[in-house]
Amino acid sequence: MLARKQEGEQGMDASEFLEVARKFRRDVIEPNAAAWETARVQPADALVQAADAGLLKMETPVAAGGFGLSFLTKLDVCEDMSRGCMAFTFALINTQNVAARLASTGNDRHLEARVPALLSGAMFGATALSEPGAGSDFAGIATRATKVEGGWELTGEKGWITNAGIADLFVTYAQTNPEAGWRGIGSFLVDAKQPGFTRVTPYALAGGHAIGAGGFKLESYFVPDADVLKEPGDAFKSAMVGVNGARVYVAAMCAGMIADALQKAVTYGGERHTFGVPLLSHQGLKWKLSDVATDLEAMRALTHWAGTLIDQNRDAVMRAAQAKKFATDRAVSLIETCIHAMGANGLREENGLGRHLICAKIAGYTDGSIEMMNERIGAGLTKAYAKE
Repeated sequence: MLARKQEGEQGMDASEFLEVARKFRRDVIEPNAAAWETARVQPADALVQAADAGLLKMETPVAAGGFGLSFLTKLDVCEDMSRGCMAFTFALINTQNVAARLASTGNDRHLEARVPALLSGAMFGATALSEPGAGSDFAGIATRATKVEGGWELTGEKGWITNAGIADLFVTYAQTNPEAGWRGIGSFLVDAKQPGFTRVTPYALAGGHAIGAGGFKLESYFVPDADVLKEPGDAFKSAMVGVNGARVYVAAMCAGMIADALQKAVTYGGERHTFGVPLLSHQGLKWKLSDVATDLEAMRALTHWAGTLIDQNRDAVMRAAQAKKFATDRAVSLIETCIHAMGANGLREENGLGRHLICAKIAGYTDGSIEMMNERIGAGLTKAYAKE
């Protein structure tokens, strides 16, 4: 039975919440992650279990029914849960992000109906920025929003959306005025049950079916004015703040996968004997795993630094990009080193390192590739590093 607060209690603190997340990983994620991938479906029932444990309440303010925990707590949770399954953790974080986002709007309808449904797992959420023809070039999105009486009419297609196959509510970005570029982008709440919404078949994403990646199409979809989340001009800036946060928690997820791989490789190296001594006694293996351990701690330090800036509402663009660049640039090779340290045993399904390897590659594409991180870092070089 998963730990949870009794009715009437006032939230959880960070340490309690992390312990609940850790128990959920051990009791639900680790025993089932391989089966989820084998079934090639997103485990919506497990997300409901996560909601029952209170895990979707993380960042939503206490006044709106959540726990109001910090971004650094979010990073700790992302690292720990990704030791079991990064794909599932990414899906869980995305639906809790929408709950926290709607709780900040001050809209009574959102606070009274949508937010409680998202926190309880009665509804799932997703954020729809990317399109089949627009990813990192966010300002180039083609989904159009046209002002009509009482609201807006949306037409277009979204792609590469986490939770796309199961989400009920989508924070959706659309262009209201192509000539205005990023200043013309608005943010709208799309309800999958309303006319004009059509899901695209979820993508068969190797190693990452628990993410539930996919898309949807909108055809003359009506959004009432009350469901406009950010007006044109403000939406793009808000989206970029969210993307910076995502880059940092993806880095934390990479750290979790590497930590799990390193733990298993070190344990195996201590138990397996070759030529009369533990495998870990051989200098070559010991040095390679020492490199993994050092990069892991550097990754954690970069991630914590960026997360601290976000918690302090300071500019985190450069540090978020550096954290994600370092994490996703190293993750595949570090996990591969741990697999190699275990020989063929490293590829056994029960160890989960094969899934980590593929998810580390997936992490490299989410919320900006390494090349895009270089662009963000490069744009800030003069300000951050030039001689005063």
